[in-house]
Amino acid sequence: MISRRDFFGAGAALFSTPILGFAAKPVRADGTIPASLLEAARSLSHRAYTPNTAPLRAPFADLSYDAYRGIRPRPGLSAMLPHGDAFAADLLPPGLYFPNPVAIDRVTPEGLHEITFRPDLFSFEPRYFDSVPDTSPGAGFSGMRLRYGLNDPDRMDEVLVVQGASYFRAIGQAMVYGLSARAVAIGTGVLQPEEFPRFTHLRLHEPSDGAVRFEGLIDSPSLAGHIDMTLQPGANTDMQIAVTLFPRVEIDTIGVAPLTSMYLKGPLRASVSDDFRPRVHDSDVLFIENGAGERLWRPIANPANIESSAFVDDSPTSFGLFQTARSFEDFEDTEARYHDRPSAVVRPSGDWGRGAVMLVEIPTGDEFLDNIVAFWRPEAALEAGGEYSFAYQLTWTREAPDTASLAHVLQSRSGQEHDRPGTRRFVVDFDTDVASPVPDISTSDQADVSGISAFPLPDDRGTRVTFLLTPGQLDAVDVRLSLRLDDGTPISPVWLHRWTRARDGAV
Repeated sequence: MISRRDFFGAGAALFSTPILGFAAKPVRADGTIPASLLEAARSLSHRAYTPNTAPLRAPFADLSYDAYRGIRPRPGLSAMLPHGDAFAADLLPPGLYFPNPVAIDRVTPEGLHEITFRPDLFSFEPRYFDSVPDTSPGAGFSGMRLRYGLNDPDRMDEVLVVQGASYFRAIGQAMVYGLSARAVAIGTGVLQPEEFPRFTHLRLHEPSDGAVRFEGLIDSPSLAGHIDMTLQPGANTDMQIAVTLFPRVEIDTIGVAPLTSMYLKGPLRASVSDDFRPRVHDSDVLFIENGAGERLWRPIANPANIESSAFVDDSPTSFGLFQTARSFEDFEDTEARYHDRPSAVVRPSGDWGRGAVMLVEIPTGDEFLDNIVAFWRPEAALEAGGEYSFAYQLTWTREAPDTASLAHVLQSRSGQEHDRPGTRRFVVDFDTDVASPVPDISTSDQADVSGISAFPLPDDRGTRVTFLLTPGQLDAVDVRLSLRLDDGTPISPVWLHRWTRARDGAV
């Protein structure tokens, strides 16, 4: 990182001056730069989808992972470009997983200006590149990063990355990148192939009151769309988001406010991976505050087969993927820093109507691919030719789920009951010291549950609930657990778990 003070002292006009290797061009009469990206999306939806099929040319074609990393935005050209008094932007190169061009422009006091792509905005590591042509027809930026004095006012940290399909991810103070968000998902967790709408145009607005707004134009075979985001970085980084979708066809598998994460292993089923680390995950809990006022705590799993869970609701209050383990000892990983990964919480604005929070869990044998997705799916399909808007706040945070006055779940564990083949013991710890709480447990498909008990942990560490599950010939069992007082008053969230038969067929 360079000094923020030195960086801005070097001159704040670098972002738009033509001598940097890109032109700052006003809106053209032919409409190449649309004055309104929302109107552009509406107009685009009335035309047939046209994919970008032009292959990348040198120096951006056929790159290895290391070669792509050897392309670096040049400071003052496409990296660390001042944007207002507090922000800076990096423009990202194409190649590898990011072949599709993304147009990028800015709204300035002088008007709307496009940033023209050129290879000489980047440096190329000589060990991977012999020579670099002056032009690369068909190439364009693949996205952008925003920087801000997040942890130190004199250091420009990354706070947001927008790159790949319609993905973006952000962090707040004392965090490292983890889970991602998307503008929209289509076909996630169903049998047909998933469709990935992508950003084709990004527009950056002038910062105001410590926040910065940007827009994105979205396109795919099934829809066109628009996203409007305002980012406010801080201890928690908040984003106010409005997504407007214009379906070209009827869509009954839409995913609104999708969050994508990774879960390999944890104490609920540690045997899934032979690894020295006790936990390996970006997120470990789906937490929902539903429209009925219930708070649902669903530990994430790495299942034997793809699992889709639907939490039916009417206008949810919030849902999010949380990283609840926050100490180094929880992970013992000095490089990945999983204990510093953010949680992400979606808080809908207005009435989203009836639908379901969906959780899709995909089997994985390693930590390198995201295998967890959570999103909202409306009950009614989106009709072709319609217009649908969803507004919400997305918060990137280290804070625990908001259980209000209810006890938190401290941890969830399970293991085979060795003297009872076909039976598994579950242990759930709550941070409550209520004397003699009553465990309320129910299961689907009449699976056998026995040995239920609740007792205080030593040294005032909370209350442990333990029980035995014997699924018999069932392939899947859903378990629902909560703590209550004698009069039935709930004192904990509703803990949910889906047991599925393990890969080797054992409980």
